[in-house]
Amino acid sequence: MPIRRARGSRIGVSGGGNVLLHVAMRQPERVQAMVLVSATTHFPDQARVIMRSYSFDLLPEEEKENMRRRHPGGAAQIERLIAQARAFADSHDDLNFTPADLAKITARTLIIQGDRDPFYPLSISEEMAVAIPRAELWVVAGGGHGPIGGERWPGFVARAGGFLRK
Repeated sequence: MPIRRARGSRIGVSGGGNVLLHVAMRQPERVQAMVLVSATTHFPDQARVIMRSYSFDLLPEEEKENMRRRHPGGAAQIERLIAQARAFADSHDDLNFTPADLAKITARTLIIQGDRDPFYPLSISEEMAVAIPRAELWVVAGGGHGPIGGERWPGFVARAGGFLRK
């Protein structure tokens, strides 16, 4: 079930949402509407603890297989990606958006956040929804990080697609 969206509309999940925040602030003409799923303004301590523990060996077998299929560079590419994710734990200068930064965003914005996200507390998304002038917040009850997959996918497609087509 694809999401049909208008020109200038974007969807970003987790790190992709963080990149989209950068683009919407620095090049607002490129983003008329966006959906941010499990994005953040900064890496809180709880996320940094998880990031420091990233290891391919600790992933569930299903996720390991998914990574192998998605990364043609094989084990070396996967290890570089995991090392990069671990390095975010000690980065304090890249992701550091203030309410004043967020207020510069002109795009209509739908923020989607699971209320049980182990990385980012709901309060971060609530603060983003207040700071971004044309933002809405959708809290997914019982949702973790990236709470749009599985049985929630059809609801996400309907809501995000409808939002982007407005």
